Parts: sequence; C-alpha cells; structure tokens
Amino acid sequence: MTDTKEQVLSFLDKCEELKSCKFIMATTKIKDLLKCVVNCPDLYRLFEAVTKDFNYLAAKSKCLVTVNDGIFTRNYVALPETVGQRLAFIFCLLVEFDKDNINLNDFLRQYFPEDGSYFASYQAFCNTIVKGLQDCISQVFREEIAAIEEEKKHSVQVGEISSALSVALSQEIEYLNQSKIAEEEKENGLKMLSALAKNLKAGSVENVDALLCGYSYFVLNNKCVSDGIAELIELVEAYEKTL
Repeated sequence: MTDTKEQVLSFLDKCEELKSCKFIMATTKIKDLLKCVVNCPDLYRLFEAVTKDFNYLAAKSKCLVTVNDGIFTRNYVALPETVGQRLAFIFCLLVEFDKDNINLNDFLRQYFPEDGSYFASYQAFCNTIVKGLQDCISQVFREEIAAIEEEKKHSVQVGEISSALSVALSQEIEYLNQSKIAEEEKENGLKMLSALAKNLKAGSVENVDALLCGYSYFVLNNKCVSDGIAELIELVEAYEKTL
C-alpha cells in the first residue's frame, strides 16, 4: 500500500494532467482524477468527511452566481470560503461532470465564457476549479507536501554528489594507470578504488571509511598523490552523509 505522501503526489499529478490536457480529453481526465480518490485511502477518507453533511444543492445556489446589471447578465463561480466546503463543492461538481449530470461544454459556455473559445474557457475553469482543488489539498496535506519537497531536494543533492564522485573516481583510476609505480602496487591501488566504488554504491559506510583510509596511506607510501585526491576524499565524505 502506498503511503500518504505518494497518494497526495499522485493526486496532484492527476490535477496537473487535467489542467494541461486538451479540452477534448477533459472528461476522461476528470474520471481519472476521481478514480485516484477512490484508490487512495487517505484522500477517500478526506472527501468522505467533507461531503458527509455537505448540502451541495444549497452550495450550488450560492456558488454558481448569476448577476444582471440591467443590461447584461453575467455568470461566474464563487468558491466557498472554507477549505472543507471548497473541497466538498469541487468534488461534487466534478462528480456531476463525470456522470454527465452537468455537461462540461455547457458549463464552460455559461460560467467561463472568456473570449468565446473553449480553450480560453477551459483554462479559466482550470485556474479556478482545478487549482482551487490543488490549493486545498496542498493546505490539508502541507506536512506531507513539505516532506515530498525535502525528499526531492535530497535526491537532487545525492545525484549531484554521486555524479561528481563517479567522475573523480574515474580520474583517479586514470591517474593511477598512468603512474610509474610498480605494476603490483598499481594493481593493489586499483583494487582498492574498485572496492571503494562498490561499497559506496552498497552504502557500506564502515568499509568505505576503511578503504579510503587505506588508499590514502597507499598513495602517500607510493608517492603517487594526484591533484584530485583531496576532492575525491571530500566527495566520498559528502556522499557518506547522504546515506
């Protein structure tokens, strides 16, 4: 079973798909979004809770607004102020689109007329309805969202260090191969570097420390200290901190 962070991330991704899809695919993407709620226990419980005592018909009369200035009639959507009611209203509205109780085309023409094109109307709809849903979910699950962002940041950091470390190890191997030390010693040094790379990948910190210490003595004893050895040691230490 996926954890809450993964559920929320999946749901927000579905919202982004709905916002970025072509208008002709909108109803399909709405269906996918609602399926995501059903398949995500934490989200399902949230929407179940906010819709339990929610009077959708009363909310529609307040949220789907029609005003007339004596000349023109204008329709627009005014979302509820509280997060719970906003979530409930948007969810119920999406369900109506999914069941075709409300035709999305007609709804866009009436409440998001914009410049008369479906593209502009759909974008306005997404900026109000779908983004409103995303903002509410992000607020309810702000701790989980923060954890996701921290994990992404950590992943990027690990990737950058790992990439730099791979280059540094390759350069050290190249330097050792071209050094003038005895072949037997050279082979021993290369074995240590190979073992260092494997243990770094496996996350074996104790073995990494031992190998790094051993290799440091090796290069000093054989007087084959490369220009990049200091950076290699720093990168290994930095990588260990990410494990």
